Amino acid sequence: MKSHVMEISSRNVVEGTARAPHRAMYKAMGLTDDDLSKQFIGVCHTGNEATPCNIHLPRLAIQAKQGIKDTGATPREFSTIAVSDGIAMGHEGMKSSLISREVIADSIELMVRAHQYDALVGIAGCDKSLPGTMMAMARLDIPSVFVYGGTIMPGMLEGKELTVVDVYEAVGAYDAGTLSLEGLKNIENTACPNEGSCGGMFTANTMASISEAIGLALPGSASPPAEDDRREKMVYDSGVACAKLLEMNIRPKEILSFEAFENAIVMLNSVGGSTNGILHLLALAHEVNIDLSYDDFERIRKKTPHLADMKPGGNYVMNSLDKIGGIPFVLKKLLDKGLLNGNCMTVTGKSIKENIDAITFPTTDQQIVKSVENPLHTVGTAVILKGSLAPEGAVIKTAGVEMTKFTGKARVYDREEYAFDSVAKGEIDEGDVVVIRYEGPKGGPGMREMLATTAALVGQGLGKKVAMVTDGRFSGGTRGFMVGHVAPEAYVGGPIALVKDGDEITIDIETNAINLHVSPEELENRKKQWVPHKPNYTAGALAKYATLVGSSAEGAITKPNL
Repeated sequence: MKSHVMEISSRNVVEGTARAPHRAMYKAMGLTDDDLSKQFIGVCHTGNEATPCNIHLPRLAIQAKQGIKDTGATPREFSTIAVSDGIAMGHEGMKSSLISREVIADSIELMVRAHQYDALVGIAGCDKSLPGTMMAMARLDIPSVFVYGGTIMPGMLEGKELTVVDVYEAVGAYDAGTLSLEGLKNIENTACPNEGSCGGMFTANTMASISEAIGLALPGSASPPAEDDRREKMVYDSGVACAKLLEMNIRPKEILSFEAFENAIVMLNSVGGSTNGILHLLALAHEVNIDLSYDDFERIRKKTPHLADMKPGGNYVMNSLDKIGGIPFVLKKLLDKGLLNGNCMTVTGKSIKENIDAITFPTTDQQIVKSVENPLHTVGTAVILKGSLAPEGAVIKTAGVEMTKFTGKARVYDREEYAFDSVAKGEIDEGDVVVIRYEGPKGGPGMREMLATTAALVGQGLGKKVAMVTDGRFSGGTRGFMVGHVAPEAYVGGPIALVKDGDEITIDIETNAINLHVSPEELENRKKQWVPHKPNYTAGALAKYATLVGSSAEGAITKPNL
């Protein structure tokens, strides 16, 4: 275990006669000289009334602050934004989602730098708030502990567990005439019963699982539901752990090694996690100058079994996984078979193996997490594709996907809404490949998720009969033969910009290929005739993002034009 001389940045703000004005302002908030003599630990949360995933986080922050106080440090609470992916879905608002990841990371960085906090507890709930918070921790490289706000409980209707994805798919069933308006309303009224993030292994729960595997969160912190009393204790313990990390001066860059990222990729594949996990891990690796590429994802995927039978591709929600031991239970199965690097440092100050060895798991028969010897799939589910349609790469999640190859005729749309309207009108036929373009990082901008459209297709019974290809993204709740993150994107003239209605496209999971069956000569002719699209935004945050963001194959990170 590494340890260095502890740097107390907060002393720059509160010590010496020149800092009397600063101390005066702190005293206006009720702090005493004794409080000011201690280390300052920021407690950041993404709490708001935009989403059930985040509405309870201010309450959890109180527990983190108490844990910090009880270890003799001074907590300072602040908040940042969080976009509700579920509520932003299917319209112009979704363009703000991925951009919020950068804004969250930037805003946390600015708050910590401005006030010279010595350490950080970050509490996050909805999708982009998790990687955004972890990216800030990595960038700042001060002792930090991440903690998840917790999953929502499943809704129950006629003995079936529901998530918000069931509501999206019910819309498709209603449009297809197979579900009544009353049936749709019943699903709407019961699917989301309380606070917490979407219940399946969608993006929030995927990133929470990764936070444990990569070492930034306490063991067992990912799975307890938001409304469970253990969630408040977990947040309290995270405050205590952060203060201890500060004493040991263990920083994120010591935790976020290349091997830790390998562990994270193993977790992503073993639980059938969201394709967004690929994007976010690439972005997090960039923050600590780790050279992580699509080749690493494929190398690790091919030796990682898919173990956890989780929605949307499977049958269970995070609450069910929690009851049998949560993410540590998955980690133990992987560790016991040598599929993880057990020596990686974590925020406990101990290795991941030491953490797991200290946990006693419930002894119960269960069907949720399979054995390594008898997995759901022998290889992982976060697949990277490359080919003439995506020279830089594309991604597909194969959990719950029965096909390994699909060839069909392109139905091309230059905007998600056009595709959704076409789906709603029943204009998509079996065998079609729905192509949605100009929705990439620059072109959208913001790389919208397509859950409304993919769920509508599933709801219409087309989930196994059509494919979709986009330079945008998919929600962790998406299921089916859906390929996203196509790069280069259409806006910069990638091959997806040259596709025409009726072109034949083949997607082959076994050979990791995605190809457009158009001759190089014809593509070259189309390229000469291609006219770049004008930007959708010329001012404000979205325009600013579009000028700075890079390829999805590199995590859709923003880089300053220096």
